[in-house]
Amino acid sequence: MFQLGKTIVSEDLIEKDFVCNLSQCKGECCVSGEAGAPLEKEEVLILKEIYPKVKHLLRDEGISAIEVQGTSIVSDFGELETPLVNDSECAYLIFDENNIAKCGIEEAYNQNIIAWKKPISCHLYPVRVKDYSEFAAVNYHKWDICDDACSLGKELKVPVYKFVKEALIRKFGKGWYTELEKVAKEY
Repeated sequence: MFQLGKTIVSEDLIEKDFVCNLSQCKGECCVSGEAGAPLEKEEVLILKEIYPKVKHLLRDEGISAIEVQGTSIVSDFGELETPLVNDSECAYLIFDENNIAKCGIEEAYNQNIIAWKKPISCHLYPVRVKDYSEFAAVNYHKWDICDDACSLGKELKVPVYKFVKEALIRKFGKGWYTELEKVAKEY
């Protein structure tokens, strides 16, 4: 672990390689799991605001889940999350013509319908950020459904921090990322 400003960062971001391999995993991270995508407080308001604009892109099951549960939920542990369909897949999930799971919010962003890409936790994946009172822990999350992404990342020689560069800058700023690059170069 090393410190960058008010963050404690795992060396795994530098040591591990990762490039999403959707042709292999089919977007399983949006389908499997026991919880919705983690949300930040301000993202709850954004989801309420954009829902009418993205609704037409979503699946009927997702719309039903959102209509019943809301555009976001509070878990049993008090965490803000996206709602789920059948306690499994994200309510904002859509499938493309190749049956690959994708984010309906991101699809609306790509179509210039909205200006917000998707929840930062999704954009950062496989990086997870846990906020504490004095600092934020920035860690790599290993999940076996991403084994193909690890293999592709290794083949292409793309460390995790480079794969999620845009999301890390979105979360922590350009200056923070520049410092991370310096640490990686010295590492």
